[in-house]
Amino acid sequence: MIQVTDLQKAYNGVTVLNIPALTISKGESFGLVGNNGAGKTTFFRLILDLIEPTTGEVKIDDQCVMRNDAWKTSTGSFLDEGFLIDFLTPEEYFGFVGKLHHKSEGDIAVFLDAMKDFFNDEILGSKKLIRDLSKGNQKKIGIAAALIGDPNILILDEPFTALDPSSQIRLKRFLTDLQTRFNMTMLISSHDLNHITEVCKRIVVLEKGKMVKDLNTDSDTLKELEAYFAV
Repeated sequence: MIQVTDLQKAYNGVTVLNIPALTISKGESFGLVGNNGAGKTTFFRLILDLIEPTTGEVKIDDQCVMRNDAWKTSTGSFLDEGFLIDFLTPEEYFGFVGKLHHKSEGDIAVFLDAMKDFFNDEILGSKKLIRDLSKGNQKKIGIAAALIGDPNILILDEPFTALDPSSQIRLKRFLTDLQTRFNMTMLISSHDLNHITEVCKRIVVLEKGKMVKDLNTDSDTLKELEAYFAV
């Protein structure tokens, strides 16, 4: 599904990411953890062709992502608020994104109805612009918009940050359900080791741009990660 080969990104001669080889299989829930500056967001931006690699390549379904739009219809993502159009209301934004994916008004209405539990009556009907909503609710909008096109791959950078505890629980339940029902491939980064070990079956640790651990999640994974970051 996703194949990384000799991938490097450098700024001003300083290498911030160096992944010689990595394969993420179809239907895999892949968690990415690391301290600030480890290269997590850089890695996701390279996968999404938002920045160019210094060397190497990323392929999705055997297609190089760089300067290629063919893979984009199968991939949904939300990295930060820059993905939003914040002078629209949530309804206007979902309508805009839905039309990009050739969804009818009826399709969008059905999708938003399915998101009601996650939205918790805090998103729709407020008549507020996205920029006037809380950071947590902006994040909910971005996550929902990433799914409106029925992607096979979902990429989320720090999705639990800024969400209140109830919303975090709803999101974990929602992501687990998506993978169980649709076998969706998920790439999720998080600073919260508890959440990431509950949601993802495989976890990679980045340290200064390099992969230092690649773990299949089991009952001991959380303790192993806590021990690593406690040093």
